[in-house]
Amino acid sequence: MTRKLKHATKDAATAASFFLTLGPGAPKSSVSLFCEFWTKHLEHGKIPRTLIFEVNKMSKKDREGMSKRDMIRARRRADEARARIFWIVGTVLIVAAAAFFFIYPQLKPVAAVQPAPTIDARPRVDRNSTGDPNAPVKMVEFSDFQCPYCKRFWQDTEAQVIDAYVKTGKVLFTYRSAGNWVSNNIGQGGVESQNAAMAAYCAADQNKFWEMHDALFTNAIGEDAGSFTSRRLQLIAQGIGLDVDAFKSCFSSNKYKDQVTKDFNDAMAAGIQGTPFFVITYTVNGQTQTATVNGAQPFSAFQTELDKALAAVGK
Repeated sequence: MTRKLKHATKDAATAASFFLTLGPGAPKSSVSLFCEFWTKHLEHGKIPRTLIFEVNKMSKKDREGMSKRDMIRARRRADEARARIFWIVGTVLIVAAAAFFFIYPQLKPVAAVQPAPTIDARPRVDRNSTGDPNAPVKMVEFSDFQCPYCKRFWQDTEAQVIDAYVKTGKVLFTYRSAGNWVSNNIGQGGVESQNAAMAAYCAADQNKFWEMHDALFTNAIGEDAGSFTSRRLQLIAQGIGLDVDAFKSCFSSNKYKDQVTKDFNDAMAAGIQGTPFFVITYTVNGQTQTATVNGAQPFSAFQTELDKALAAVGK
């Protein structure tokens, strides 16, 4: 039977695979048709994984019916067929993973966007600063729109500071990001903190930094939980009346990515340990003095430091 199979096909590997699959008792007509079919498929590299020929599985009797050259050729063809299948499967998996990575975020539902509460107009707004640029005391907040304590300061204390010190011309208040602070602390490769910061700076290009500032805090739904994906940021931008096309162009070009990185570096140089972090500066006898407030402290904590600074400059 083995001798007949060997003469029924040019490919000894196919004959052996057939023998192992159908067994020596199969009709000769079936043997001829099967050998002819699989010879063509092997020549074109088309063979299912379950029927890949493996010489090591052949019986000693079957191997004796093959020359050493036939066995080497059969083994080589089997290896080539197996490699092709692995390559095809691997390619399909890579393409599927890439498609999922790029397409799924565009299909994933986006949380509804909520309108920001009405807040009294901030005085003398200039991008991310509010107040008199010549004020004797400057206060910079390093913050993160994902940070719940930063949101608490915005909700409970910021308006009091603005009313008491900014509107009176005593303090210039500036908001800066802390880079990708919260996302980096989570450590899962997210960039929502950075995204939100860049979105706020892009809104400043349309003179709506503080409107975006308020809308971002209003729509924070969790840390790296989808609050500030690019799609949701576009909806937030639309909600505050921005030119969405101009916003998208600014955001997608990473126009303010370097600024966000600089914010982080400056915050680190100033000694930040967590957000929000406030740096108060003023000048006495030509020397710059610095004070800091860590965290979402009550208004009284800011009163203490700001009054001390104002007293030092004679205000």
